[in-house]
Amino acid sequence: MNVEQFVMAYHAEQDRLRAMLPEGFTSLRPVLRINAEIREESGAETVYLEFNTPVAAEDRRGWLNIAHWESPAAPLTYRREGKTVTFQSPFLEIRFTGVGLEGGCPAERDNDGCFFLGRDPAFVPAEKIDSNREFCDCSFAWRFGPDDARGVSEGKTLPAFPSQEEKTYPKAPLTAAEAASIPCDQVLGSYVVRFKR
Repeated sequence: MNVEQFVMAYHAEQDRLRAMLPEGFTSLRPVLRINAEIREESGAETVYLEFNTPVAAEDRRGWLNIAHWESPAAPLTYRREGKTVTFQSPFLEIRFTGVGLEGGCPAERDNDGCFFLGRDPAFVPAEKIDSNREFCDCSFAWRFGPDDARGVSEGKTLPAFPSQEEKTYPKAPLTAAEAASIPCDQVLGSYVVRFKR
């Protein structure tokens, strides 16, 4: 399968993220991440979208899947205009524009894989990707509600550091709509990587 994987991360209040996590999970950084993939196999294309946050659990560090969708079961489309690829659905629009600058492979030192609640397998080990990434400019807007997160990248990659707990929020459900309601403080970076799976 040929995969074109677009990745964007943004800063969101960590105390709000903590309030959403199930028992046994600890928030690592104040980050929400959107992965959008164009998958091509045997001449057929599908679009896959994933929404995650970094966590520690079960002596592992990785990403907790908040939600994921795949076409044709989910209403996901994309369009390509020059260097810009725009993914659209009723609940999200996200646009990536390649800037022509390459970086190393996107492997993360503290990423053992991804946790999926209520799915078998519940933990999927991190994928080994050797391809270099191309950095992108990015803009996005969630559309579950009128005040959902939206943001535009600033043309650079920014770090996200853990924050001390300052406020205790009531327990919230771990849903895409709940996570999308947490404001985006800033887009931390985005890129595209192309590889065979």
